[in-house]
Amino acid sequence: MKVGVIGAGTMGSGIAQVAAQAGHVCFLYDSRSDAVDRASDALKAMIHKLVEKGKFTAEEGAGIIGRVKPAHDLKDLSGCGLVIEAIIEDLQVKRKLFAELEPLLSADGILATNTSSLSVTAIGAACTKPERVVGLHFFNPAPLLPLVEVVPGLATSAENRERSAALMTAWGKTPVVCKDTPGFIVNRVARPFYGESIRIYEEGIADMPTIDHAMKSVGGFKMGPFELMDLIGNDINFTVTRTVWESFFYDPRYKPSFTQQRQVEAGWLGRKTRRGYYAYDEKGQMVAGQPTTSNQQLLEGICWRVLVMLINEAADALHFGIASREDIDLAMTKGVNYPKGLLRWADEMGLGKCLSTLEGLQAEYGEDRYRPSPLLRRMVREGRAFY
Repeated sequence: MKVGVIGAGTMGSGIAQVAAQAGHVCFLYDSRSDAVDRASDALKAMIHKLVEKGKFTAEEGAGIIGRVKPAHDLKDLSGCGLVIEAIIEDLQVKRKLFAELEPLLSADGILATNTSSLSVTAIGAACTKPERVVGLHFFNPAPLLPLVEVVPGLATSAENRERSAALMTAWGKTPVVCKDTPGFIVNRVARPFYGESIRIYEEGIADMPTIDHAMKSVGGFKMGPFELMDLIGNDINFTVTRTVWESFFYDPRYKPSFTQQRQVEAGWLGRKTRRGYYAYDEKGQMVAGQPTTSNQQLLEGICWRVLVMLINEAADALHFGIASREDIDLAMTKGVNYPKGLLRWADEMGLGKCLSTLEGLQAEYGEDRYRPSPLLRRMVREGRAFY
C-alpha cells in the first residue's frame, strides 16, 4: 500500500520513517519544499547511524531510505491507501487540507490525522465520506515510542477503525482505541502531572528541582514534570493544556497556570531556547537544578498529591468510557513511560486512600479541581478494585 505523510517536521518525518520501515513506499509532502529536503537528509543520517549500530543491515537501511520519496505536490499522493497529516494544530487548516485530499485517495483509502487535541469528528466533517477519517495519534519520537491512539470520529466506520488499529499493529506499534474527546487518553490523563506540580510550586511548598526529584525518586518517573515540560516546550505544553481546558468548557480540573503562561510570554520555552524552568548550555544540558531538601516526608507528600490527581483522572476517563481499563493503563506506560498503569497503581495504593486524599484536598481548597471521580466513590463504597 502506498502511504502519504503531510508535514515534514519532527513528527511527520518520524511517521514516514515508521511507514518505510514497515515496507511501504511513503510520499512525504510539506508546503515548504525545503522542509522535505531537510527531513530527507535527517532521515538518511538517522538510518546510517542505525546501520552502524547494527539495528539494520546496509541493504535494509538503503531500502528504508529509498522508500521515503519527496512529494512536491499534493497530487503526488494520488492513489494512496492511507494519508496521515501531521501539520499545525489548527482546525480550519486541517479541514481545508482533508477536503483537498479526499478526491486523491484510493476508493477505500483512509485519511488520518495526527492531532493531539482537536476533534477528529470536526476534521472529518469537511469530507464527503467522513466514515474514512480517523485519528492516529503518534507520540514523539514516532520511531521509538510504541503507542498510537486510534481515535474514531463520530462518523468513522467500525471497519476503518479496525483496519487502522490492525495496520498500527502490523507497523510494530501498540494501538489503543479511545473516544473522540479532548486530549484522548494521554493528553487528558497526564494534565495533573504538569498542572498539580506547578500548583505545588506556586503555593511555595517546594521549588521546581525538589518537585522533579520527588516524582523521580519516590514515584519512579523517568523525568520530573518541569524537566519534561522543558523538553516538550512550554509553548506546546501550555497550548495543549489550554486547548483541553477550553474543549472541556472550562472545567477547573484542566485550568492552565499563570506560571507557565509567563514562561511562554518571556520566550523561556525550554531546551530549544536554552531557558525554561531551568537553564541549559549549548549542548542542551541542564546548567543547574539540584533539589534543596532531602526531607523524605515532604518528597512523599509531593509525589502522592500529584499521583492521586493522575489516578483520579484515569478513573474519570474509565467512568466516561473514553477507553478500556487495559488501554488506559497501556497508554500511560507506552505513551509517556509512566512506571505503572495508573489504575493498577490505584489498586496497590488502596482506593480508600485515594478517595480520602481527594476529599481532603477538596475540603481544604473548596475547588472543583479536586472533585473525586464518581467511579472512585462507587468502587470504594462497594469494596471493589480496578483489577
